[in-house]
Amino acid sequence: MEIKPSFIELYRTGDLEKKSREAYDLLACCTLCPRNCMINRLQGQLGFCRSGFLPIVSSYNAHHGEEPPISGIRGSGTIFFSHCNLSCCYCQNWPISQLGQGQEVTVERLAGMMMDLQQRGCHNINFVTPSHMTAQILMALEIAVRQGFNLPLVYNTSGYDSLDSLKLLEGVIDIYLPDIRYIDPGAAERYSEARDYPSVNQAALREMWRQVGELQLDDQGIALRGMLVRHLVLPNGLSQTREALKFLAREISPRVHLSLMSQFFPAHRANQTAELGRSLSREEYQQAVEWAEEYGLENGWHQELDDTGGGPPDRIVKAT
Repeated sequence: MEIKPSFIELYRTGDLEKKSREAYDLLACCTLCPRNCMINRLQGQLGFCRSGFLPIVSSYNAHHGEEPPISGIRGSGTIFFSHCNLSCCYCQNWPISQLGQGQEVTVERLAGMMMDLQQRGCHNINFVTPSHMTAQILMALEIAVRQGFNLPLVYNTSGYDSLDSLKLLEGVIDIYLPDIRYIDPGAAERYSEARDYPSVNQAALREMWRQVGELQLDDQGIALRGMLVRHLVLPNGLSQTREALKFLAREISPRVHLSLMSQFFPAHRANQTAELGRSLSREEYQQAVEWAEEYGLENGWHQELDDTGGGPPDRIVKAT
């Protein structure tokens, strides 16, 4: 199976340029994410994500630790954006997401990173934590397409995304890789400072599914298009895993691909919260796997647990 990235046609018709301009204009009173800070990022004002106009990139490289259809054999071309529109107290990448470690780059340089990763043979370009960088991604893509860029784009997100931004990305993003983190607003507020996360996330997942649908793979098992949802199981039932899986099965589709993640450990400020002060237990994760089976979520992957509880992210096995 071969599916040509749809942004090629958007570029040809001029619609990609229109989307890029519309997203750029939103930066003057920023509503690109659900925070709706309404600050002028074009003039360097900083909102919740602490990001101005130029993107900050912490790293870019061929990554082999994603789910098998994303990493494949040659790796996923990951571009890690610094800062985030959430503030998770247990974030394992907090120096990047909270402190903003990285290098400020131009959109031309961002396009150059995409081209470099394509030339290295990566299967796709994987934008990590992209929700506050929608405009910059569209602008860089327009430049890269002129230079011959043609890889599928992966939108690797916490799932805290606005519908307006997602609609700008329709026809641009080939593979959505969102989280579903919470069902309970109280937990979302306490652990990520986003009380509206459940409602925003559920609307976003519906929109992503509408745009791209079920994950489609080529003859080598590499993702070309579709949605793959991640769920990080937290200790003490704090991620409301059963309810999250029920939502996916009944409100999205039982055919949605699920990556059930076991790698939680008390990073960043988690040790300051009693209920997050330990790693996930084997029993808690096995219960999550059983719930996935209960709701008929047969497509996807789960992680092996090591003796300490949490398995590293590259130990992903096919769900059975």
